[in-house]
Amino acid sequence: MILVQEADFDEAALKARLVDAAGNPGAVVTFTGYVRDFAPDAPTDALHLEHYPGMCERELEAIAQTARERWPLSATLIMHRVGRLERGARIVFVGVASAHRGDAFRGCEFIIDALKTRAPFWKRESLASGESFWVEQRAADAERTESWQGLPAHPKEI
Repeated sequence: MILVQEADFDEAALKARLVDAAGNPGAVVTFTGYVRDFAPDAPTDALHLEHYPGMCERELEAIAQTARERWPLSATLIMHRVGRLERGARIVFVGVASAHRGDAFRGCEFIIDALKTRAPFWKRESLASGESFWVEQRAADAERTESWQGLPAHPKEI
């Protein structure tokens, strides 16, 4: 399931939808991201997220599909908000269900890392001072996404 919307979301309701879609999962891993204070010099007031409808949802589905191909996941759910989001607001929810916890954890982490670099969202940060600027992708995020390349999907259990 892929959802992109301006309205806030209910984490418990999304998790229930994920579990229902998965049938009888052995493990569910969820991640919720919040708008944080990005700027070092002045407090963040809000983050403004823009997206290209249609293209954005297709890319989110491609990310989820890649995760489902790499790990035996019974269901995935990505909810991403757009619009003006105040500091502390929920911005993203990712849920992954699988028969096993390791696959669920790896699938969820992969999706989060891929969202940071592949999802077509444009972010503009507004500071309490009134200053506003576009947020650039961080090198560390690109490195994390790149680190998934070439890794075996199902590493041997130790």
